[in-house]
Amino acid sequence: MNLFKKICLHHSLKQRIADNHKRLYRTAYSWGHDPDLASDVTQETMAKALKRVSQLRDPKKLDSWLFGILINCWRDHFRQQRDTVDIDEVELLHQETPEKLKQTQDMVDSVRRSIARLPEGQRQVITLVNLEGFSYAEVAEILEIPVGTVMSRLSRARNTLAEYLLTYKTNQDVNPEPVKVGQAKLRRVK
Repeated sequence: MNLFKKICLHHSLKQRIADNHKRLYRTAYSWGHDPDLASDVTQETMAKALKRVSQLRDPKKLDSWLFGILINCWRDHFRQQRDTVDIDEVELLHQETPEKLKQTQDMVDSVRRSIARLPEGQRQVITLVNLEGFSYAEVAEILEIPVGTVMSRLSRARNTLAEYLLTYKTNQDVNPEPVKVGQAKLRRVK
């Protein structure tokens, strides 16, 4: 590959890394529910990725490479600190009616509490698969675990969340309807 093509590819990869900032932040936030922590981990991930862009062997695997760096930065942070944040202190702001806002906030709080109650491995898998849309194989690569472990953690996480949210739905409805908890659809492995 000539020098011009290498420079263009390098610049293109840096731009694609920068374009992933929101996804990285959203994932980090979903893991810890702390905007400052998510921002710090995302910035550290971006800095490492931009510094090490030349180490990326296959540009097609940029997403899994980036999220692999994110999980490593996440782990490094908690190796250094063991502090936690009270999930009840996190508020969402919406431009809706007060009634809808309260209802939405209650549901969001319930989902966040439910996800926060999951073991860390299940939290990571469910956010990477369901929030970020990664395949099982990509999640396995990011977390450095077997695909079967991804699938079992995801299944346990979904079942536990369904139980938690079924309880929430039943408690919120004046005339509770049966909540249908459908079978989770399998996502692509490759």
